[in-house]
Amino acid sequence: MSMTHTAPGDPTAPVRFDTKVVVVLNQDLAAWQELNVTAFLMSGIAVSAPGTTGSPYIDADGTTYLPMLRQPVLVMTTDVASLRSARAKAAARDDIALAIYTRELFATGHDEANRAAVAAVGADHLDLAGVALRGPRNAVDRIVKGARMHD
Repeated sequence: MSMTHTAPGDPTAPVRFDTKVVVVLNQDLAAWQELNVTAFLMSGIAVSAPGTTGSPYIDADGTTYLPMLRQPVLVMTTDVASLRSARAKAAARDDIALAIYTRELFATGHDEANRAAVAAVGADHLDLAGVALRGPRNAVDRIVKGARMHD
């Protein structure tokens, strides 16, 4: 993941990333489902490439905290047709990291069951609760066109 600082070496300078991270949620989820789906999808993005996360955080007392994603994340919503379209467009590209969360995963209790639930359904018939994308800014913008910022 590359990025450009407007003032090299200045940690307070604005950063423009070459990639964009977006979570797109099905607009008819309950609030707890939105949070659950976003958390799971972001775990996929966090491990999608070396350098996606930064260094650990350390407070003034020396307590160390886990590293987090190095760039902002947009959370958007859309209807099921647009969500399926975004998944298909992202899956067709080699330069887009893609994570999915299907409605069946709300009823499973562990990773192996999650993967089995996804494996049981063809890509065009997945009952998507959300997708997460990381890729070139312009490509991600085109893929999620029509989705709106989460309110």
